[in-house]
Amino acid sequence: MHDEITRVYERVCKLDPDQKEFQQAVYTFLLSMDKIIDELPEVTYHKILERMVEPERVIMFRVPWIDDQGKVQINRGFRVQMSSAIGPYKGGLRLHPSVNLSIMKFLAFEQTFKNSLTGLPMGGGKGGSDFDPKGKSDAEVMRFCQSFMTELYRHIGPDTDVPAGDIGVGAREVGFLFGQYKRLTNSFTGILTGKGQTFGGSNIRPEATGYGLVYLCDSILKGVGKGLEDKVCLVSGSGNVAQFTVEKLIAMKAKVVTLSDSSGMIYDPEGITTEKLQFIKVLKNVKRGRISEYAQHYKGVEYIPVDGKKGYNPLWQIKANYAFPCATQNEINIEDAKHLIENKIELIGEGANMPCFAEAEKLFLDSNVLLAPSKAANAGGVAVSGLEMSQNSMRLKWSREEVDRKLQEIMQGIYLNISQAAEKYSEKNNFIDGANIAGFLKVAEAMVAEGYI
Repeated sequence: MHDEITRVYERVCKLDPDQKEFQQAVYTFLLSMDKIIDELPEVTYHKILERMVEPERVIMFRVPWIDDQGKVQINRGFRVQMSSAIGPYKGGLRLHPSVNLSIMKFLAFEQTFKNSLTGLPMGGGKGGSDFDPKGKSDAEVMRFCQSFMTELYRHIGPDTDVPAGDIGVGAREVGFLFGQYKRLTNSFTGILTGKGQTFGGSNIRPEATGYGLVYLCDSILKGVGKGLEDKVCLVSGSGNVAQFTVEKLIAMKAKVVTLSDSSGMIYDPEGITTEKLQFIKVLKNVKRGRISEYAQHYKGVEYIPVDGKKGYNPLWQIKANYAFPCATQNEINIEDAKHLIENKIELIGEGANMPCFAEAEKLFLDSNVLLAPSKAANAGGVAVSGLEMSQNSMRLKWSREEVDRKLQEIMQGIYLNISQAAEKYSEKNNFIDGANIAGFLKVAEAMVAEGYI
């Protein structure tokens, strides 16, 4: 590794020794930068890399709220505003017990380059809380969201920072957050994306991340003379991203045989149909049930509960052509990668943020497995968020067909961008390097042009 790259990484580890997720994201990114650092002396001169790994601003605050028993509860809130070099901060809010500063920084760091790849003028940010909406009543979730926004509102704005949804933050939570912002500011602006259709939301926004993932992977496969039709696919997760990944895969005539949640996984050898997918949507979105109920409802379906002692996920042992990890970060470890490769997996499409450990990604590349990295593959969500911002600014609403067409164009543009960058600076079809380098160059050029900020 180049001395300059080593120095930047060692400084991150020294300053933030406990932030393992952030260190992992920076390390993977710097491996790509190592291939171009000698060609870009201005990057070293202006200390672009050192500046990129430091957030412009980190906001951390307490969130007090009252549960249904009248007791005060306290959670911790975050907003990491990583980079505004190419536009206002943009990135989701995550509500999950695992949320901490390291995860928020890693997500904001990744978001910066993901947003750059879309071609839209959006910087990078991320936020959330260790609050767990599971098992909470609508009234408890509302009170939490109102308290969270009561602090956050002073740090965001339509031209400053525009949050969106993420894990644990769907239409319900976005609605509560938007309503509180409106009360506090006495203004109706496009301050949040992922809003409901009745108050400024965009068509295709709920579907965008899953649809965009499939659109990008389809482009990658076509680039090597392959396709999705009649191929067996593994999908992890069962939330928004997983559901709409499955929906689009079905529409493109692929066969999806798995889904999962934190309790376990289901294997349906007959394939998940449109009818079965609708059952899952009601189960997870309305009833907030567990994926095990799918196995109870349909015959011939195998349910495998989580076993943390195994050291690997049995979902990735099932033989298939393509895999789409859509659950959470670091869900595919080195053992999972070995199982997938043994079964001759041909493509990994990262629907979740950083779902593969760095060692797993390296093994995939060394084994000539096509890998669509998350900062490119799941950019569809933020792309349509950017389109929602445009519609809000113009007081317009585009049709479903028009938004979907724009999404396909953006994902096709991302494919061309990362494939060209890979071929120019690294190796053909090394889309990890392609995404990192293409995303970086745009942000770096803006930072140099704007001076030392």
